[in-house]
Amino acid sequence: MNLLSALQRPIVALAALIAVTIGLAACGSSPRDESANWSPEKLLAEAKSEASAGNYEAAGKLYERLEGRAAGSVLAEQAQLERAYMLFKSVEKAQALSVVERFIKLHPTSPAIDYAYYLQGLINFNDNLGILGNLAAQDLSERDQQAARDAYQSFKQLVDLYPRSIYAEDARTRMNYIVNTLASYEVHVARYYFRRGAYVAAVNRAQQTVQEFQYSPSVEEALYIMVQSYDRLGLTELRDDAARVLQKNFPNSQFAASGVTTRKRAWWQFW
Repeated sequence: MNLLSALQRPIVALAALIAVTIGLAACGSSPRDESANWSPEKLLAEAKSEASAGNYEAAGKLYERLEGRAAGSVLAEQAQLERAYMLFKSVEKAQALSVVERFIKLHPTSPAIDYAYYLQGLINFNDNLGILGNLAAQDLSERDQQAARDAYQSFKQLVDLYPRSIYAEDARTRMNYIVNTLASYEVHVARYYFRRGAYVAAVNRAQQTVQEFQYSPSVEEALYIMVQSYDRLGLTELRDDAARVLQKNFPNSQFAASGVTTRKRAWWQFW
């Protein structure tokens, strides 16, 4: 090997290394954002198209870009709520609620504020009360009820502040459903205590149902649990009082007739 060849070898190797480095850098660079030069109208159209196709994640990202592109406009407000809905459809509850709560805080006088309250309630409602889930696996009343209470508060704000909103009627229906669920939950707990011989605790939860949810279907069973619990405790006077209330309000009570403390079919299965 001559001197010239020996000198050329490291130069060739260095050139190859540089070429590989440049190639890797090119491969590692992020792809070009096709929407970078889109107009707000184009972003809105594409976001709607993605949403219609069920591509909620992609639609949500486009709405997020639109919100930034149209900042300070009504279109940006619309994009913010649409993004929250896309997150909701993508089962990203925490992010969806965060976006909605930010909207309510920043735009309390927006023409869409009624929808914001409705969407806030809907996110919590479906998180805990969605009727399209596997109802046979778990009674809705056996789940944690915080989401139900949060949903109720959002729907109540909507109904109280905007009673003529196009979302108000549906919100009222969902509120009634939630009330029945909360009442059923209290009876579920009362039934649990009764079956384990904790009769004082059973009375307390059943009584809470009667006092707070007097128009709920669960009141019938709550009264019956009170009758049975007082009887086990030897409090005959209180037992008879509860029995009279049960007889007066539910003269054909299935519980009094069958002597059981559970329904054959949960009320929500008829919803």
